[in-house]
Amino acid sequence: MKYSHFSKSDRMEISILLNRGYSHREIANSLKKHHSSISREINENSVNGQYDPAKAHLKAIKKRKKSKYQGMKIRENPELESFVINRMRSYWSPEEIAGRIKNVDAQIKYASAPSIYKYLYSAHGQYLHLYLYSGRWRKRKRYKIKGPKKTKIPNRVSIEQRPEIVAKRTRFGDFEGDTLGKIRRDIEVIVGSVERISRYLLIDKVTGLKYAVDGLKKCLSPYQNAIETLTLDNGPENARYEELGIPTYFCHPYSSWEKATMENSFCRLRRFIPKGSSMDDCSDADIRRFAELINNTPRKCLNYRTPKEVFEEQLLLKKLSIKINQTNISKVSQLTI
Repeated sequence: MKYSHFSKSDRMEISILLNRGYSHREIANSLKKHHSSISREINENSVNGQYDPAKAHLKAIKKRKKSKYQGMKIRENPELESFVINRMRSYWSPEEIAGRIKNVDAQIKYASAPSIYKYLYSAHGQYLHLYLYSGRWRKRKRYKIKGPKKTKIPNRVSIEQRPEIVAKRTRFGDFEGDTLGKIRRDIEVIVGSVERISRYLLIDKVTGLKYAVDGLKKCLSPYQNAIETLTLDNGPENARYEELGIPTYFCHPYSSWEKATMENSFCRLRRFIPKGSSMDDCSDADIRRFAELINNTPRKCLNYRTPKEVFEEQLLLKKLSIKINQTNISKVSQLTI
């Protein structure tokens, strides 16, 4: 039975039939409604035990208006609403905003992520949906898994041989790398690398896929001493990986989920560079700004700290550890001599 709301004439008929002594089931058959709907309508919209059609209709309208007023908690608190709007415009997700309020900015009245989403779905916050992670509300696409493909990468080492500590995310310095997909007419391409513990993203723009390794080298060279491993896919642009001088491991063909941190980082970058857009529209300054926005956004997985905060902290600890080890080795050498 197709559902529809009770109209004013329906309520008038219910009142007339009730006064004539008809049962709820008989009224339901007359109106072609379910008997439970009739019972609920009478119980919820009666006033002082009496069902008056005019009062019942007014009561139902007020109830529906109240149910449509989503985001009330945020709308009624100007400080909270201002905080949500400003952070959304900085490309924070509702979950990140809620976590930041709960864990860091506790002076602001708390609103959960579902409450923030309700505000965004309301008439007051609809314009902010452009700043959401996906850019708009849509269903996830399902992708077919393709069969294996031969690679042209010399001395390729499979991800199966990668140290187990990398998968556990307990060691700083394990990176993943990839190139962002581009439209056919574009020559320039974005190369990216991300550190697995901190989720810190490094990106650069190169003049073609064949220069992808050069882009990776430029991104990673400032941290060369702190890098432990690099994980890449099987694209031919990675054939020169040995020039990096980093222990490199390769995913199985068509298994991008094996470098999920990189995929997630590029999904975040797609907020600023949507699929189908030209790289010609993005300057080097734009690329740096996009990376800065991503690296300064708090993450739930980092206990609502930013990737930049965690990366700088871990990098400092790594440098101190290397320095201590070098000092110890020097002392041992002197004793041996």
